[in-house]
Amino acid sequence: MGDNSILLFDSKRIRTQWDAEKEKWYFSVVDIVEVLTGSSDASAYWRKLKQRLKEEGNETVTNCHALKMRASDGKNRLTDVADQEQMWCKG
Repeated sequence: MGDNSILLFDSKRIRTQWDAEKEKWYFSVVDIVEVLTGSSDASAYWRKLKQRLKEEGNETVTNCHALKMRASDGKNRLTDVADQEQMWCKG
């Protein structure tokens, strides 16, 4: 894993990480949840949503893994990430 970037969407940051070996971008799920919901506690929102989706047998959430990304306090912390394919809603 190499390039770490921050994308801006409506002045909100979305942390990303490039995996050169897999040739994929990974996006912080919590950051996307914050942008899409406007939640003041996106981490709690994601934990609850993730729990509900797992109970429903959602495979995308099951396949979601964590990478270390720089948090707002400047430390690298594990955060759930998804690639572009996982982020697409399938319905």
